[in-house]
Amino acid sequence: MISPRAPFADPEAVARYTDMPPRLVPGLDALHRMTALLLAERCAPDARILVLGAGGGLELKAFAEAQPGWRFAGVDPSAEMLALAARTLGPLAARVDMHEGYIGTAPPGPFDAATCLLTLHFLPPEARAQTLAALFARLKPGAPLVVAHHSFPQAPGEKPVWLSRFAAFATASGVPAELAQGAADGIGQHLPALSPEQDATLLAEAGFVDVSLFYAALTFRGWVAYRP
Repeated sequence: MISPRAPFADPEAVARYTDMPPRLVPGLDALHRMTALLLAERCAPDARILVLGAGGGLELKAFAEAQPGWRFAGVDPSAEMLALAARTLGPLAARVDMHEGYIGTAPPGPFDAATCLLTLHFLPPEARAQTLAALFARLKPGAPLVVAHHSFPQAPGEKPVWLSRFAAFATASGVPAELAQGAADGIGQHLPALSPEQDATLLAEAGFVDVSLFYAALTFRGWVAYRP
């Protein structure tokens, strides 16, 4: 969650991935359940779902268990993380088509819904806007998009406070204090995180409507929005 690529090319980091996110992301399991419920509001029992940033497979597993008739296209730039996703899914992997790459690698669709969890914060604003536009183009009219990622106040007087809260949560969740502080420092120095207001604006500028905040957990925010 610090560098967009390097940790996910490290086999040891990949092996730890399914253990670490619940310690860093408050309510991760609930985020996955809420996302599945938001998708199900608009999706039929046989829906096709695009999952961008699918490496590791945690959200894919949650969605597949929640909706046994859904099929998925999972996209991630890391072959190692896609392999981990397949192991995490086990027999459920038969319902997922894996695609190594970025959004341009994703099938054209149109899909009934899309998700992008814990991924967009790696992208600077221009690339983030391009990714949202490409997701929009792959959705059917009325389809939901659910996104969640680091999004917190960026003003000089506020940013350090929120990063210290991120580190405190990680430490309270069992991450060694020095590693938690190192992660917070890395986010502050290297991650192109935006404010919640900026993130919501990018969704609207990509063409999505009814942009609604549904998840707020320390440095993380999540929105549901729809292609008109």
